[in-house]
Amino acid sequence: MEEMDEQILEAADALRADMISREQEKKKSFCKGAAIGVLSTLALCLLVFFVIPYVTLIISEKRDTVTGPIGSAQSEAEQTQPKELLDAATKNKLDALSQIIDYYYYEDVDHAALQEGLYKGLFSGIGDIYSAYYTAEEYNDLEVSALASLSGIGTVLQQDPDTMQVSIVRVYDDTPAQKAGLRAGDIIVQVDDIVCTTMELTELVTHIRGEAGSHVKLKVYREDATAYEDYDVVRAKIDLPTVSGQMLEDGVGYILIAEFGTGTVKEFTKTYEELKSKGMTSIVVDLRDNPGGLMDSATEILDMFLPEGVLVWTEDKQGNKKEYKSDAKSIDIPMVVLVNENSASSSEIFAGAMKDYQYATLLGTKTFGKGVVQSLRKLADGSAIKLTIAKYYTPSGNCIHGTGIEPDVKLEFKYLGDLDKRYDLMQDNQVLKAIEILNK
Repeated sequence: MEEMDEQILEAADALRADMISREQEKKKSFCKGAAIGVLSTLALCLLVFFVIPYVTLIISEKRDTVTGPIGSAQSEAEQTQPKELLDAATKNKLDALSQIIDYYYYEDVDHAALQEGLYKGLFSGIGDIYSAYYTAEEYNDLEVSALASLSGIGTVLQQDPDTMQVSIVRVYDDTPAQKAGLRAGDIIVQVDDIVCTTMELTELVTHIRGEAGSHVKLKVYREDATAYEDYDVVRAKIDLPTVSGQMLEDGVGYILIAEFGTGTVKEFTKTYEELKSKGMTSIVVDLRDNPGGLMDSATEILDMFLPEGVLVWTEDKQGNKKEYKSDAKSIDIPMVVLVNENSASSSEIFAGAMKDYQYATLLGTKTFGKGVVQSLRKLADGSAIKLTIAKYYTPSGNCIHGTGIEPDVKLEFKYLGDLDKRYDLMQDNQVLKAIEILNK
């Protein structure tokens, strides 16, 4: 035991000597008396508290340069002025933290990466899942993934704004995802080495997409499974239309809008005209699991059906309003719009306008509740920011952000057919109810 005590004391003496040497080298500008006092304190606490006293010391020394105590009440004049983000206290704290990282982190640190982390942290501090900072490389990946020709796995994903949990809301037929065995309702826990809850969905999908023939590993939680399941999915070129349609029965046409993209208006118009030529006299528009997309795409399709008036309007922090309007041309056809908890954003713009004008019957379950607008801006150095800039309102003035839209006819989804066989619209209880409403 005595030998062990001696070894500990020797180790402490060696560490203390090394610490004194490095401290003197690093803090030559400090006054000699203060440095000796600091190092003596550190030496006494070396075996029990090695890092904490030093952290406290540096931050305390920096605080001494700030006029007034941190956290003191601001004067009335100061409260009326915009608060400087990088005030003296913040700059001093950043310098102190940077010194601690330089001094104690076990490897060299890329300072450019630390600066990028500051920018990301700034947007994270807003507390808004839809606002984000992208490095130049991330923004480039984002642009590439937004192109029409995709190499991916063939799913539609949704992210919970509170938990950041990512789930699959649709798996397209004959895609890598379907062939691998993924299903709607699966929760994606991890993409390769990325934990999904640590990343905003727009950025996460750039890691799911990639070169055709390459692999992406997904860790998935399924409600009826006893453990996480791993999937190795081979990416492929996918050319997915955003609109599909077919005739049902009794003159009822069915049009599914998977999302509102750049080609959706053209695809919808073509599908609508084809069904009209086949004798369509009423229509079911399916927006279930539609995560949204382009506002302009949604309002252009609304303009086809609704009379002259406001379709949706946005308002920013300064009270500036922008209205999206319909012209006097309209189509008079009975319509039911299917919605669910995954119908979001532009889907809710569509559903909200249809409900406010009492043009269509909304059927299903309450929508997601995303009623805010984002702006994506590229910066001079190639990086970019996405920022929520306004709320949007339905024609009657309802802001549905965080609340969603209640359907006129509430009906939980239930599939009446064999789940092991190919999906059949005529075994979908919500579709059957829509047909019943339209045939009254």
